[in-house]
Amino acid sequence: NIPFSPESHIHTVAFTPDNKYLLATDLGTDQIYTLTLPEVSSVVKLPAGSGPRHLAFHPNGKYLYGINELAGTVTAFKQDGGKLSILQHIAADTTSVAEKKGSADIHLSSDGRFLYASNRLATNGIAIFSVNSEDGKLTRIGYQETGIHPRNFILSPDGKFLLCANRDSNNIQIFAINQATGLLQNTGKVIQSEKPVCLQWLGK
Repeated sequence: NIPFSPESHIHTVAFTPDNKYLLATDLGTDQIYTLTLPEVSSVVKLPAGSGPRHLAFHPNGKYLYGINELAGTVTAFKQDGGKLSILQHIAADTTSVAEKKGSADIHLSSDGRFLYASNRLATNGIAIFSVNSEDGKLTRIGYQETGIHPRNFILSPDGKFLLCANRDSNNIQIFAINQATGLLQNTGKVIQSEKPVCLQWLGK
């Protein structure tokens, strides 16, 4: 069983690529649990005030990336048999006032070369990182402004577009992804939707 505390706030769960372990982010206690169902097999502690929110696995299964809502950072992990080792913390939200940081969502390109992370309080946009294939570490390479409160976004199955749900702008923006650089270009096309907060591709 997960050792819940009064501060616990489980925000998301995700299976490891081999489906042997279940990871759970506890935004309230700054921890990520690894479960070998039904038991917790390990816990990785993040810096106080991180607020881990969502997770994204690298296609090679060796690396995991977590977006930290409260700290406005991305944490890179090495993943081995469900055990996580911290490789790096890097800023996604560079807002100077800590209380106004508010990172939300995180996704990797299908080839694992680029990582995207959204921010949605003082600043509204998506931080763009390149991924070092040798060690899994990130380098910030750009920032794309969006509508207001980009709570969630998704990459198209062909990797050519990023769709961003802007809750307080009541729309979904469509950005083209530069396949060589990973940077985004606003196509100017939007889908009007009342307070969109979650996007999913439907299968055929």
